[in-house]
Amino acid sequence: MSENHTTEASVAENKMGVMPIPKLLITMSLPMMLSMLVQALYNIVDSMFVAQLSEDALTAVSLAFPIQTLMIAISSGTGVGINALLSRNLGEKNFEGANNAAKNGLFLSIVSCIIFAIVGGLGSHLFFTLQTDNPTIIKYGTEYMTIITVCSAGIFLQITFERLMQSTGKTIYNMITQGTGAIINIILDPIMIFGLFGFPRLEVAGAAIATICGQVVAVIMSFYFNHKKNKEININIRGFRPHLHTIAVIYEVGIPSIIMQAIGSVMTFGMNKILLMFSSTAAAVFGVYFKLQSFIFMPVFGLNNGMIPIIAYNYGAKSKKRITQTTRLSVIIAVLIMVVGLIIFQAAPAFLLKNLFDASEHMLEIGVPALQIISLSFLFAGYNIIVGSVFQALGNGVYSLLVSAARQLVVILPVAYLFAKIFGLHMVWWSIPLAEIVSLLMSTVLLKRIYRLKVKPLEQEAAL
Repeated sequence: MSENHTTEASVAENKMGVMPIPKLLITMSLPMMLSMLVQALYNIVDSMFVAQLSEDALTAVSLAFPIQTLMIAISSGTGVGINALLSRNLGEKNFEGANNAAKNGLFLSIVSCIIFAIVGGLGSHLFFTLQTDNPTIIKYGTEYMTIITVCSAGIFLQITFERLMQSTGKTIYNMITQGTGAIINIILDPIMIFGLFGFPRLEVAGAAIATICGQVVAVIMSFYFNHKKNKEININIRGFRPHLHTIAVIYEVGIPSIIMQAIGSVMTFGMNKILLMFSSTAAAVFGVYFKLQSFIFMPVFGLNNGMIPIIAYNYGAKSKKRITQTTRLSVIIAVLIMVVGLIIFQAAPAFLLKNLFDASEHMLEIGVPALQIISLSFLFAGYNIIVGSVFQALGNGVYSLLVSAARQLVVILPVAYLFAKIFGLHMVWWSIPLAEIVSLLMSTVLLKRIYRLKVKPLEQEAAL
């Protein structure tokens, strides 16, 4: 991409500053929502095929989930920082700053995947021995985790390239890359797990390899789209040197987001330890829940991904009205999606477990009440997710961090452990709805504060 492209792009106002908010939010979010639905589908398909191997295989993949969550946390959190800085610079017409954000973001993703490759390659076996003494689970889990960490460049680069497209409003290309990657994963899963069409039977390792193959294809495609279609930024890294100030600003927003999502890994690891006090089946149920709920949550995260650059751009452009419109509409859509999810989880938990994951009677006995209880949290989760992303878009990612830490570390884990000791397994699941209620109260208080301090003054600033 030439510098001329960037200059030409500066002449016309970005659509994020002029397009009506309902249309803008839908056009920005819908492609991401659809692509994330496909991603959620392949997550479920992954576990469906693995469940056909054995319950131990399903448990192994479930126990590896915190590490996958951690990789997504770091890549997505860094992406949030890149997104907020890049979109704000575009709103301010600072194209050099936008280019610096893009290039330094790519540098950070490469450093991250190298670290994960080293740590995962050396520490996967230890990670599983800390959780269980079942040799089958340890074997399957070590294979799976080693592959997904050593080959983590796929997920880090894919998410970063997609964030660059997202920051300039070209989310349709993200739908294409994510969708293609997911479809490749779905096709390769049964082939590599069960050894179809002359391929060796790789079992759990096959599921990991299929995932990596899908990610690599998505990376190649997203690089191409950024190079050919994203004219508002220049990602030519010739002569690149890391820019410490830009990295610091990216992480100012990104680190709270990383920590916030990484807390999810800690929570999942802790919950698995609590559930393993009862049985490996209970841990498998928790893993299955995460796969199923992703099908509900992913569209909301897609909505988020479309919303963040709109708010960040209009914050840079000092448009209070467009920020409040975007926030209000996003909350309404998110809550409606979560209500649909609640109805499904309440009405058909046995169907989901039996037909998708070949659940045993013991798993159904644990899983049906678990899904019904946990899904009550959906009533509050949509609002909480949107408000947390508003904090990030406005550069106050620490607020999201505070809410997330309170939810997962102060409420979920202590309450789950206490309920496990006093009441037994059935009550453990109630820790999650209780945590969402606490999050709702905290999010509302902090939203009022950030509106008073950052959003409302924009009226006066814009008038100057």
